[in-house]
Amino acid sequence: MTTTPDPDASAFLTALRLSDSFLPVGGYTASYGLEQYVNEGRIEDGDDLRELLAAYLRRIVGPCETVALANAHAASAAGDLEALLAVDERLHAVTMPREFRESSTKAGAKLCELLVGDTTDGAGNGDLENAVADAVATDATPGHYPVVYGVVAQRRGLSRREACLSHAYSFVTGLLGAAQRLGRFGHTEIQAVLEALEPIIAEVCTRHVDDEPAAMASFAPLAEIMGMRHERAGRRLFMS
Repeated sequence: MTTTPDPDASAFLTALRLSDSFLPVGGYTASYGLEQYVNEGRIEDGDDLRELLAAYLRRIVGPCETVALANAHAASAAGDLEALLAVDERLHAVTMPREFRESSTKAGAKLCELLVGDTTDGAGNGDLENAVADAVATDATPGHYPVVYGVVAQRRGLSRREACLSHAYSFVTGLLGAAQRLGRFGHTEIQAVLEALEPIIAEVCTRHVDDEPAAMASFAPLAEIMGMRHERAGRRLFMS
């Protein structure tokens, strides 16, 4: 029996796949400085964790990674490799802590390996995906995760806002998973924090989905300092 493709279902399932910790891109190895907050006793309870992740969303994920992802998505839709690589270069420049850059580029390279170039169409999007993968593989571009994510999401039918929402949700659940593995929080408290953050995820994605690449910026000094301190920490469970 021949099954008729359902584009809406396919896009939705892609969003679930991309936002699932089951996707083996190495996200489980990154805490983006959260581990250092815990090590220094700066997070005591669920309220502290919620406030910290809300700050990450409003100061890093929204104005930086969401802008990169949305513009990578637009460049992919236009088949504009030059614009896409310019977005990647900008994101690399505004991501200050070394560990944050390394986590992002390693995840981007892995996502390329897993998904980029496995589809093609008459518009040449498969060719663009392959060009991106080649640029990442040859170190012609850093290949940050939000940029590759934008290409993959666009090619598989997600709108820019849907792609931004699924990425932001994945970022939050990744850090919540890290917080749980650090042994400070249980399942119930983690789920309460996640529910409280859902409106903020929607807020930051809506606010930044239409920003131009030049607006891409990150301003989270303490989070960046925690990331830099983590590089030299004697006890580390996570790579960032």
